[in-house]
Amino acid sequence: QLQAWGGGLVQAGGSLRLSCAASGSVFRMNLMGWYRQAPANQRELVARMGSNGFQEYRGSVRGRFTISRDNAKNTVYLQMNSLEPEDTAVYYCKLSQGGSDYWGQGTQVTVSS
Repeated sequence: QLQAWGGGLVQAGGSLRLSCAASGSVFRMNLMGWYRQAPANQRELVARMGSNGFQEYRGSVRGRFTISRDNAKNTVYLQMNSLEPEDTAVYYCKLSQGGSDYWGQGTQVTVSS
């Protein structure tokens, strides 16, 4: 089970921090990440991070967003700075392990201009 929180309404240039905690059977080796979906758009990768430290970012957020994780807490974070109206979307966390994907409920991020 994945529980995400931290979304909200912020003005352009502001910051938000998303958190997502995994509970239940969590493998030692896994990949946790954040995806987002804006209305009428497909869900897209924002950033993901492996338990071994591997990181990947979407080009448009590189330098503004930072993904991190606490393996002891099975929690992944997304620090979002310099937010832009184009970042407005529902953000979902995903856990990939053992060949399966698990999704958390979305959290709305709205950036006003």
